[in-house]
Amino acid sequence: MDLSPIILPEHVFVGLSAPSKWRALQILSSKAAHCLGLDEGAVLRALEAREKLGTTGIGNGIAVPHAAIGGMTRPRGLMVRFGHPVDFEAIDDVPTDLAFVLLFAENGRSEYLNVLSAIARRLRTEGVLTAMRQAKNAGELYSVFTSDSIG
Repeated sequence: MDLSPIILPEHVFVGLSAPSKWRALQILSSKAAHCLGLDEGAVLRALEAREKLGTTGIGNGIAVPHAAIGGMTRPRGLMVRFGHPVDFEAIDDVPTDLAFVLLFAENGRSEYLNVLSAIARRLRTEGVLTAMRQAKNAGELYSVFTSDSIG
């Protein structure tokens, strides 16, 4: 699956700072609302509600905050590398430095699962995570994530 229409180059951020998971969700909601033309409050409420069901920290320093948002027609997302890792209460207790925010249509849960699976496959590709963590800026981070040349 080609993730480039879902996470655009201008929706990649490096060096964001948050003292807690809940503050990180506020910052991510603000970025997502601005980038995707959504209501910030609606995004924040949806991400917080999902996080209360269980952590979206999936381990290995990665979190995938996600939620269905009314009015969306297809999955869209953001990619963030925090300046300092944030405790997302991940299953392996490793703080999160990479987050993928995924927002999808209320009737698009199967599409969301396909996107999540594609992200997971990409992150399991040998060398990708290391290169993403070493990227010097958002453009390089995006290039590493979407390139077929690594792995």
